[in-house]
Amino acid sequence: MLVQLSKDPLKLFDDIWSGAQHPSAPAFKVDISEDESGFHVDAELPGIAKENIALHIEDDVLTIKAERTLEAEESKKNYHRVERSSGSFSRSFNLGEMISQENISAEFTNGVLHVTLPKAAPVKKKKEISIS
Repeated sequence: MLVQLSKDPLKLFDDIWSGAQHPSAPAFKVDISEDESGFHVDAELPGIAKENIALHIEDDVLTIKAERTLEAEESKKNYHRVERSSGSFSRSFNLGEMISQENISAEFTNGVLHVTLPKAAPVKKKKEISIS
């Protein structure tokens, strides 16, 4: 199995929509870390039910979508200030081809979505070829 590594490893996990949003106010905050086995994405999604979160990969792009709705009772209140936003939120990250997409896992605990992205097997650079 041949695995092509990302063309520019420094661009791994670039937020592909970063130009479309204000950099000071992303839809939700994420931490991205790496260890020897893979990459880990932790997305803060407080106040959002697990059922309102969607996670998918298409063309080496990881997309996290979430939706927060206001309670009907809250919409009748006479607010003086509203800082909590409602609606659909989404962030997408370019994964490159360094990820084993078949083994991705995710769990949601205490308002944090933790996605584990295992690294793909490295490509062997050297191989002996027999001559017949």
